[in-house]
Amino acid sequence: MPMLAESYEIEDNGAKITFYLRQGVKFHNGKEMTAEDVVASMTRWQKFGAQASDLGNSTWEALDPYTVVLNVEKPSLSIMYTLANTMQTSSIMPKEVIDEADDTGVKEYIGTGPFKLEKWEYDSYIHLTKFEDYQPLDEPASGLAGRKEALVDEIYFYFVPDDSTRLNAMLNGEYHYCYELPLDSYDQLIQAEGLVVDQYAFGFQAAMINKKGLFGDLRYRQALNYAMDNKELLSLAFGNEDFFELTPAYMRKEQVDWYTEAGKENYNVTDREKARELLEEAGYNGEVVTILAATDYSYHYNAAIYTQQVLQEIGMNVEIDATDWATLVSKRADPELWDIFHTFWTTNATPLQYPFLYSKANYPGWTDNPEIDRLYEEIQNAETQEIGTQKWEELQALIWEDLPLINIGLVYFISTYSEDLEGYVEHMGPIFWNVSINQ
Repeated sequence: MPMLAESYEIEDNGAKITFYLRQGVKFHNGKEMTAEDVVASMTRWQKFGAQASDLGNSTWEALDPYTVVLNVEKPSLSIMYTLANTMQTSSIMPKEVIDEADDTGVKEYIGTGPFKLEKWEYDSYIHLTKFEDYQPLDEPASGLAGRKEALVDEIYFYFVPDDSTRLNAMLNGEYHYCYELPLDSYDQLIQAEGLVVDQYAFGFQAAMINKKGLFGDLRYRQALNYAMDNKELLSLAFGNEDFFELTPAYMRKEQVDWYTEAGKENYNVTDREKARELLEEAGYNGEVVTILAATDYSYHYNAAIYTQQVLQEIGMNVEIDATDWATLVSKRADPELWDIFHTFWTTNATPLQYPFLYSKANYPGWTDNPEIDRLYEEIQNAETQEIGTQKWEELQALIWEDLPLINIGLVYFISTYSEDLEGYVEHMGPIFWNVSINQ
């Protein structure tokens, strides 16, 4: 849905997209936003943003001060989703800010939204203030689109990394909102006076598999899938069953264009005797299986411990390499150092934005299955959503056959906010426009 544009047109089967900008939109420095700002911002974003990779060598041009054209190198169903994605979002800034940026990023943070940056005290807080010249749309608010109003004068985001400190601060009424609290604080939060628990679907837990090692043989990946009981794993990692959902889907039910249960016959098929048979058939001879485990995320670490236990139960020699997450990320880049690690994948707008779904993305340990690549590219090049939906259903079914990774299930996180915070909604993260404080 357009925000800084009044409308857009897609022509030539997606090869040309024309954006008609709203007039009179002001940046936080008082300058009016025009096409030159959009072209400068989008050209830089396209160069540095991994999310923009499907734009390739597409080009942006200003036809006049309020008209921008995107000339698409390779039309794709994902282009408009990519432009709207909040991961590495395609923010519009003044051309002079873009021109002064270097490889480390922009030197000033100047946008057009309802709040402007007042101060960023590194590792301490971010201070936003109401932008008096913001011009909201008239349409009703809808997720990240529609009418946005700054109903408070100031917002402070404080960085408080210690979980217990944040929890106690909320219980003591020091903050209006707290993002992502430990799941074991749930009972304490729901019993606290004046607080609302915000439980939301974060994404799916997955066992990522290194296909360049022992698990390059499909039988080992199948053995892993048969060895695990997804409910057992998620119960160990997350405790309360309210915090997870058993589902083979890679996209959420709300994503009606993409949701499918294709491949469910291969989901959560616990059969450890079958797993042992597959190991014998594959000629397993006591080779060491290395699981990377992140100690700073208890749910990932517990998932790794569980995986070690069930693989040992079926007769495999398994070692845990326990490190912090930053070290894990470094190690997973070397296929000689690992076989399995656990991680989350947050919900994306389309399955095309998951880097593990395409061999050319070079995600750690990924498969080289040409059929997966073929279907991925057919979704990219689909002329209609109907075709894209059909191809994704085929692709998800193939993923459950080939098992380049194993989707364990959908997981939920919790945040909390005070009852006097009116209008708050969660939409892939907290939204604070259209929010007021009832005093």
